[in-house]
Amino acid sequence: MEDKFKIQTDISKAETLPASFYRDKDLFESVKEKVFLKSWQWIGDENLVKLPQSVHPFVLLDGYLTEPLLITKQADETISCLSNVCTHRGNLVALNPGKSKKLICTYHGRRFGLDGSFESMPEFEEAIDFPRPCDNLHTFPIEKWGPLLFAGLNPSFEFSGVLNKMKERVGFLPLDTFFLDPVLSKDFLVHAHWALYCDNYLEGFHVPFVHEELNNVLDYGSYKTEIYDYCNLQIGYTDQATDVFDLPEDHIDYGKNVAAYYYWVFPNMMFNFYPWGLSINVVKPLDVNRTKVSFISYVYDPSKLEKGAGSGLEKVEREDEFVVENVQKGVNSSFYKAGRFSPTREKGVHHFHRLLAKFINE
Repeated sequence: MEDKFKIQTDISKAETLPASFYRDKDLFESVKEKVFLKSWQWIGDENLVKLPQSVHPFVLLDGYLTEPLLITKQADETISCLSNVCTHRGNLVALNPGKSKKLICTYHGRRFGLDGSFESMPEFEEAIDFPRPCDNLHTFPIEKWGPLLFAGLNPSFEFSGVLNKMKERVGFLPLDTFFLDPVLSKDFLVHAHWALYCDNYLEGFHVPFVHEELNNVLDYGSYKTEIYDYCNLQIGYTDQATDVFDLPEDHIDYGKNVAAYYYWVFPNMMFNFYPWGLSINVVKPLDVNRTKVSFISYVYDPSKLEKGAGSGLEKVEREDEFVVENVQKGVNSSFYKAGRFSPTREKGVHHFHRLLAKFINE
């Protein structure tokens, strides 16, 4: 079968995904199964289930995947990610977060352990071949980095490889001491396709043209992108000796003025490390013309807030939205088909498009 999309390996010859990718409603829907179900998502931090024998129900990518999930912490402090759908008649099992020794469906009383294992069910004494493995709540693979939790619904790659790449440069940071700042955490509605938002994030090419204040902080000439299997990194250097990371002597970037490490993780997550802490951006598709972007901020050093590359993030976001929403209008033109990549400045976008093509074609 011929591949639906082809992105040249050689960026100097490659064309972007066609404009039709951003317009096709059927393709937008098929990406759920082909991309999002086969990748990983950030699901929160362990403070959601801070105490043993506690539960936290939530909906993953509500409005797109809309998958009811449940984080639990057992008595031995093992954290699990489970389906929050009862295996009897499909009722939601847990409705509210809090302490709970067992999971009991409020519809017909089916009972599960906090690890999702089936325990009991009223009025099923005469049922033959019961219970079966499918009567347990479905368990999803989960990964933990410091306090951060990640889950995959049916992932086609190991997330440990992604985490190891991020740890190479930011592993020295004490993530367990970072604290969630709800005031700095916000949602933004962007009137554009989710992938256009990612396209914009994945290159610093636009910084001098769109972000005047950020450009004054970053050294555009030394801006660098590194490509890995399922993630990539943009490094923002600065000419200033202040508002930079205090890197350990054995660090690969020791002696350099690093203002920011921008990690993108396929398909829709950004982890932006600044001297003050971490800004997680989760890009949440709603439809072909609308995307919700959640900014979640974890603070490490409050004294460095609103300084350097990590300052004015909402202003930078609004500037990005303005451009991305205009691109959304442009890709709907009958006369725009595809573009070319800058070999020096758009390696991250090229990487993203190659991964999308790979997952869609499979």
